[in-house]
Amino acid sequence: MPKILIFAIVFITLALVFYTIGVFGEKKKGNLTIFHTVLFWLGFACDSIGTSIMGQIAKASEKSGTDITGLIHSVTGMLALILMAFHAVWATVIILRKDEKAKAVFHKFSIIVWAIWLIPYLIGVFIGMMH
Repeated sequence: MPKILIFAIVFITLALVFYTIGVFGEKKKGNLTIFHTVLFWLGFACDSIGTSIMGQIAKASEKSGTDITGLIHSVTGMLALILMAFHAVWATVIILRKDEKAKAVFHKFSIIVWAIWLIPYLIGVFIGMMH
């Protein structure tokens, strides 16, 4: 397995770890905190890095979404990154504004974003197992 692929897998898996701890930690606490917001940003950063590396690998091998599974993976992955960015920005705004009402209900949106993020993650695992 090429080292660059290992780096991509590590970053995307770190994204899963940070994002999962952030989302479910927030749900368990019942309130959004700075710690959760930092985890969302770390998850977004790791996913962005991992996705960028995977894109470079796909370009180099000329397999950038040429089949339906790859296309679905690319589209859902981009949607997930956009949602993660929006999620982290919104969490930051809520924390900065000290909006207690929004802090208490933010976890409902977090779980939806996490579940959507899991779709391209699992597709990527599936694609990886097929090769």
